Amino acid sequence: MMRLRHIGRYVKQAVKIYRLALKNARIPLRAKLFLTLALGYLLLPFDLIPDFLLGIGQVDDLLIVLSLLMSAMRLIPKDIFDQYRRQATEIDVTP
Repeated sequence: MMRLRHIGRYVKQAVKIYRLALKNARIPLRAKLFLTLALGYLLLPFDLIPDFLLGIGQVDDLLIVLSLLMSAMRLIPKDIFDQYRRQATEIDVTP
């Protein structure tokens, strides 16, 4: 259960970082593209693997979106990423 909570916080922080990063001209276009693809995949009305297939359908969604988010984070310059990470944790008001 604690692992799921950690993953949830990671994704929430990543979304905050990307909201900040999309406005910055120093962020590579590829990072912005990965974020757009991740959000687009979440909004698709269909899946690559249907969700009714006993857990496999949900896992593919999670793996694709997380891999796109992590790839995009690696492309952001470290100094900007650290600044946005601090801002994202300061904004966070969850206990």
